[in-house]
Amino acid sequence: MSHLLDKLRFFKQRKESFSAGHGVTTNEDRTWEQGYRQRWQHDKIVRSTHGANCTGSCSWKIYVKDGLITWETQQTDYPRTRPDLPNHEPRGCPRGASYSWYIYSANRLKYPKIRQALIELWREAKQKNTDPVKAWASIVENPTQTKQYKSRRGMGGFVRGNWDEVNEIIAAANVYTAKTYGPDRINGFSPIPAMSMVSYAAGSRYLSLIGGNCLSFYDWYCDLPPSSPQVWGEQTDVPESADWYNSNYIIVWGSNVPQTRTPDAHFLSEVRYKGTKTCVITSDYSEASKFGDTWLAPKQGTDAALSMAFGHVILKEFHIDQPSDYFTRYVKQYTDMPMLVMLEKNGEDLTQGRFLRASDLVDNLQQENNPQWKTISVNANTNELISPNGSIGYRWGQSGKWNLEQRDGKSGEEVDVRLSLKNNCDDVLDVAFPYFGGREHEYGYFDHTDHAAVQLRKVPARKIVMANGEVQWVASVFDLMVAHYGVDNGLGDANVAKTFDDDAPYTPAWQEKITGVKREDVIRVAREFARTADKTHGRSMVIVGASLNHWYNMDMNYRSLINMLMMCGCVGQSGGGWAHYVGQEKLRPQNGWVPLAFGLDWQRPPRQMNGTSFFYNHANQWRYEKLDMSEVISPLANKEKWSGSIIDFNSRAERMGWLPSAPQLATNPLRIAAAAQAAGKSPKDYVVDQLKSGQLQFACQDPDAPQNFPRNMFIWRSNLLGSSGKGHEYMLRHLLGTKHGLLGKDLGADGKKPEDVKWHEQAVEGKVDLLVTLDFRMSTTCLYSDIVLPTATWYEKDDMNTSDMHPFIHPLTKAIDPVWESRSDWDIFKGIAKKFSELCVGHLGVEQDFVTQPMMHDTPEELAQPLGVKAWWKGECDAVPGITMPNMVMVERDYPNTYKRFTSLGPLLEKIR
Repeated sequence: MSHLLDKLRFFKQRKESFSAGHGVTTNEDRTWEQGYRQRWQHDKIVRSTHGANCTGSCSWKIYVKDGLITWETQQTDYPRTRPDLPNHEPRGCPRGASYSWYIYSANRLKYPKIRQALIELWREAKQKNTDPVKAWASIVENPTQTKQYKSRRGMGGFVRGNWDEVNEIIAAANVYTAKTYGPDRINGFSPIPAMSMVSYAAGSRYLSLIGGNCLSFYDWYCDLPPSSPQVWGEQTDVPESADWYNSNYIIVWGSNVPQTRTPDAHFLSEVRYKGTKTCVITSDYSEASKFGDTWLAPKQGTDAALSMAFGHVILKEFHIDQPSDYFTRYVKQYTDMPMLVMLEKNGEDLTQGRFLRASDLVDNLQQENNPQWKTISVNANTNELISPNGSIGYRWGQSGKWNLEQRDGKSGEEVDVRLSLKNNCDDVLDVAFPYFGGREHEYGYFDHTDHAAVQLRKVPARKIVMANGEVQWVASVFDLMVAHYGVDNGLGDANVAKTFDDDAPYTPAWQEKITGVKREDVIRVAREFARTADKTHGRSMVIVGASLNHWYNMDMNYRSLINMLMMCGCVGQSGGGWAHYVGQEKLRPQNGWVPLAFGLDWQRPPRQMNGTSFFYNHANQWRYEKLDMSEVISPLANKEKWSGSIIDFNSRAERMGWLPSAPQLATNPLRIAAAAQAAGKSPKDYVVDQLKSGQLQFACQDPDAPQNFPRNMFIWRSNLLGSSGKGHEYMLRHLLGTKHGLLGKDLGADGKKPEDVKWHEQAVEGKVDLLVTLDFRMSTTCLYSDIVLPTATWYEKDDMNTSDMHPFIHPLTKAIDPVWESRSDWDIFKGIAKKFSELCVGHLGVEQDFVTQPMMHDTPEELAQPLGVKAWWKGECDAVPGITMPNMVMVERDYPNTYKRFTSLGPLLEKIR
């Protein structure tokens, strides 16, 4: 530094002039230059990456000198994935290039912190109780004492703690909660595992071993589009970003690629040099807009209207007027458009019912295996009803036939199915369709249109004889879709659009009133998109971003554009389909990671809970819910069947086994085995009988009862209360019991109360007894926590990072040891597990834990109720675990050996199930 200061003495230095005073000679010490040279010297370079939830997963060189991280630069050694694609590198962004600042910043958490009010209560309790578990009990069983520290959450007041003491408090709280209320009252929240898989597994493994709940993440912060499982039954199965380069027409819809997909943005700019045309659809002139040959700016939240109009044009011109051979072959084989749907009487009208099944027909159409789950189409050559491969009925109970080959499910012969019944129908019937766009918006934000809530459209239909001898009208999904979109199918229908300029639902002219986008642009883009897909066999793509997914009508936004992609044969094609910003996890690392993360090597099944239900329920947002089900159901629906509030429907789904529960039952699950033994029954039979008699309930039926509170909560790798959570003020009041900005009034005396869920006149505040957060910076969530544990940053631990947006798996390699007193997530939970094992002795031993498990995806349980939903608690059907209610499993938990199990692999790794 002294050398640099010497430079400031420029005017006091001795100088000699030359060249008549035009030049100056000085005798200077140039050692000051070493400061700059040393800035870029380093002892080693370590490969690492950032465990951020940005889907980028970029590899970085970490430069270390004298045990300090000095800076980072992008790695440039990515291998080529295929010769006709550009390089993936360089990958990175300015946000990643500045991350090393965090490690030594003033925001860095250096030591364990604990709320002062809590540590004072704890130390006082420890003086009276040598047993830490009893000490914790003396605090949380005293309302005055709990209010002392809960009411101060978010108001500062932290003091420095030490690891031994905070681990003791956490472990004591966990032991007390599991013993008193049940382990399913202990919960944890952490986002997408892929960004740092070992760190996620640290908390989830500990929670799973003790019987706690691991909360989901995508759904709660609106990353998971419900439209994807609604349409395909799968989460977002999307291409890697490099596939953008294979596309010939791209719509960038609600995705600000240069800003939020920075490492991948070059694929979008590079593909334009190939001649690929782009259309950007964003309500604002975003950074992505400059990539577009066309920029469409619909009014915010009206994207579904725009995509419905796209679909109207595509159906009319490429399926009805001049059918594309490629589109026709595609939708016949890969969609449900050729399948038959029963038309049901609804008052004076006919409406769409359920799919026609093999079980509806004489002799089950010779389908012995799962006939109730095999859909029906028409053989185009023989005009006979057949069950083509592909429906869920072929997935279970038989082998080698669950595929989408165009084959008859009975004979195995190749078959051509009929897409439309237009030229092969018994009659053309008027079918009623719901229309939601005619409702006037409460605040006038969305423009409604002057159209009836029920739209009658003509549909070609066929008359068939059912197994019971009754005559039934059926129509194909394709014909119903054409009618629903208001497309003129040449049936003499006066209620459909004759031109794109007609003011009828879903035409380009109709959407113009709603979105503000010119109809001419809609027609042109739809034609370009479809024509390109036709010529290239599906190489038209929609890059879709989070902005569409954060609206209440998110599923309509997405499903309408998914429809458009299926009409054009794009889904599943290289360079086509929807390129969503959230994709599937990589299967290869998942196979080894899942048993580690959820303790499947020791005990099964784990407890997992969907975050949306959990927070909506336990943050008491349902107490303020003024949306009535009558406002969201179809105008054709029977309103008497849709009574109840939204929380009622959630609780019904939990009791049917459609959704998980946390907590699960309104009793401690560790006590059920003993109670069942005393009653002389198996635990499963005992619980079923207790539920049927009403002596036992699901916890979701009374979330404000103290025995059903989520008592302990861990948050790691997340700023839940600052960015990931919806309903911040509800959480502050009801979960944490502290100061809040909640202005809305609950339903109280004026609102419509739930039918099934118990209402308490006095709202509960402060359900969570202990909130523990692991972070490397003092985030918003840390400020509201009781205990804050300093975790290692991405450059201070070994871990693994994967992304669904590119094919590489990146290591997080420890460049330096964790600074100050921070520890890796794995070491933190390992320390908690060790202390838990010590403290549980005398309180918890080898226990039998009764676990309720929802019906899981891609299991035979998907075939539970094929022809209608019935509620066992109403006596509509019998209560059968795994069929009409959740599965029920006894899990043995060896609590004193929790630490040993945490740190070793168990014997169940040799078993798949």
